[in-house]
Amino acid sequence: MFEKLRIKEHMEVANCEGLHVGTVDEVKDDAIKLTKSDSSDDMHHFLSLDDVEKIDDNRIYLKEGARIPEGLGTKAVMEDA
Repeated sequence: MFEKLRIKEHMEVANCEGLHVGTVDEVKDDAIKLTKSDSSDDMHHFLSLDDVEKIDDNRIYLKEGARIPEGLGTKAVMEDA
């Protein structure tokens, strides 16, 4: 288990395969607020702290099966291409 206090602004968030999902803007209650710049709709999106598998260096890894909002990370990059 990790401590949510270890999650800091600008940390990278990756899925269970290590692919970029987003960048932390802040932690609000039991959710990670991601920066707008990582989304294809230019809106903030949130991830549940329950979906975090581990924190390694400056990177947050999500659990397999974590709910990732549509249009984030590699999906947003592929949509823009």
